[in-house]
Amino acid sequence: MSDQTPQNYANHRRYVPLYHFVAALLVLVNFAFACVHLYLHHTYGATVGLLLAIALLLMFWYARSFPEVVQDRLIRLEETLRYQKVLPADLQSRAGQLTLRQIIGLRFASDAELAGLVRRALDEKLSENQIKKEIKNWRSDTLRV
Repeated sequence: MSDQTPQNYANHRRYVPLYHFVAALLVLVNFAFACVHLYLHHTYGATVGLLLAIALLLMFWYARSFPEVVQDRLIRLEETLRYQKVLPADLQSRAGQLTLRQIIGLRFASDAELAGLVRRALDEKLSENQIKKEIKNWRSDTLRV
């Protein structure tokens, strides 16, 4: 997404085509080929090929999921600091009840609408997607991958 395009609910997800589509497809095709090859040729080499294909699948998965956990932890820290500046005292004391997914959804809310959305998220148990759909003034996060 271009840095000039305003971010909103419809375009906030970021895909890296070479990773999310090309590499993912190649890893899956390799796995399927290894399965078929082992089925047709019960050899040591075919078994090793399948094990390597499984290892590649795992590496592909974890290459994305480990950094995502770190990003989520940073979002939680950033938003906790933001809540201390922006939220009224009664909501600051309740903010610890927000789930990580709710916090991730709330990070896109402007300071002006944050308190209302935090209150609704807590009272109505809004999901991340529900929160994002309620945001009127979107705060862009173009650094997350």
